[in-house]
Amino acid sequence: MTSLLKISILVIAMTMALAITITMKAVPEVKTKPRIDHRPPGDELNKPDAQVLMPSKRVSRFLAGNTVVGTNPRAAPQAADHCKDDNTICNILGGKCCHNKCMDLSLDKNNCGTCKKKCKFTHTCCRGECVMLAFHKSHCGKCNNPCPKGQYCVYGMCSYA
Repeated sequence: MTSLLKISILVIAMTMALAITITMKAVPEVKTKPRIDHRPPGDELNKPDAQVLMPSKRVSRFLAGNTVVGTNPRAAPQAADHCKDDNTICNILGGKCCHNKCMDLSLDKNNCGTCKKKCKFTHTCCRGECVMLAFHKSHCGKCNNPCPKGQYCVYGMCSYA
C-alpha cells in the first residue's frame, strides 16, 4: 500500500512538472529593441568636440520658465497663487488673499464669502453665500438659475410635479 502511494505521488509530481514546462514554452519571450538615435549624422551634437551652451541665468527646477525665488517676489513667487496677504496679486475677479492663496470667495466651498467660512456638506457656494441647490429659489439646481414667479424649487427643478 505504501509503494502504491509513493508511485501515485511520483506520477502527480511528474505530471505537474510536465504541465509547467509546456505552459512556460507557450509564453513568448519579450524582445528588446535597439535604441535609435533620431539625430541626423551631420548634427553638431554628434561631434565629440561640440560645445554645449548653458543658460546665462539660473532657472528654477520646479518651473523652468521662472527665475530663482528671491530675486523679485512679484516676478517669481514660490507658487503661482501665493499672495502673502496682498490682494493686488490676486487678479481674478472677486479674488481675495486667504491664507497665502488667491481664492474666489464667490464660488469656493471652503472660503464662501469670507476666509474660512465652510459650506455644509449639502450646500454649495453661490455669490458668496452657502445655499442648497435643491431648494433655493434663486439658485435652483445650479448657481444663478432662478425659478420664474409663482414657481418653487423642488429637488433642483422649478415646479417639480
